[in-house]
Amino acid sequence: MKNTIIAGIDLGTAAIKVVFINEKHELLWMRAVPTMPESVAGAKRLLDEGLAALSIAKDQLSGIAATGYGKRILDYTDMAVDEITALCVGTHNLSQGRARTVINIGGQDTKAVKINASGKIDDFKMNEKCAAGTGRFLEMVSRVLDIPVQQLGDFDTLGEPTIIINNTCTVFAESEIVSLLYKNIDKKNIITAIHRSIARRISEFISNLRVDEDVYLDGGSASNNGLIFALKEELARGINTLAHPQFTSAIGAAIALLKK
Repeated sequence: MKNTIIAGIDLGTAAIKVVFINEKHELLWMRAVPTMPESVAGAKRLLDEGLAALSIAKDQLSGIAATGYGKRILDYTDMAVDEITALCVGTHNLSQGRARTVINIGGQDTKAVKINASGKIDDFKMNEKCAAGTGRFLEMVSRVLDIPVQQLGDFDTLGEPTIIINNTCTVFAESEIVSLLYKNIDKKNIITAIHRSIARRISEFISNLRVDEDVYLDGGSASNNGLIFALKEELARGINTLAHPQFTSAIGAAIALLKK
């Protein structure tokens, strides 16, 4: 398979991700943009941007794979890959086969997958009924506290575990945060409490998956050091991250098509 190039598109609820890989699974190009009303057009623009960056035409691609909530609305892809499979394949390959459990915090859901030594799915859980603990939840926290979501982890390192966020519902949690602000509770301590609350929720969520080894955290939230620290404490085990955690599923979809 010479000069093979596969594109992977992850059309998620919070962001659109596009990657290009070769036959060696090497990442050639990647970019993400926030999900927009015209997601189909947004994905097409990213695809064209990647083609231009690599100086190739669309007909020179060996294939295009799609995953995410919008995977079936793109009419130019060669294969639609379900989100759990894309996450499993991407994590297994990017971790060089070391990962056995991966937790993906998406824009509006949380996924947890057990992966065996062969890279197959052993078990999985998916929570899409509540936004608490997802990317949307952290965006709410960012908005209420007026702190960029990318900086929440940095603020956490300065905070102390002096309070507890009791509500797991996004709406009620927002009210609780506003109430704490009115009481002049330091924002840093509120963020620490938020991350601990998310860690508790994730721990409950994966409680029957028999997690007995290090965990890989995936998704845009995997760059949040405060959340990683809270998960380490709550789960009492190591938390690993991949080099580009926001693109794992897009890469996994591309690899799945390449293998096919």
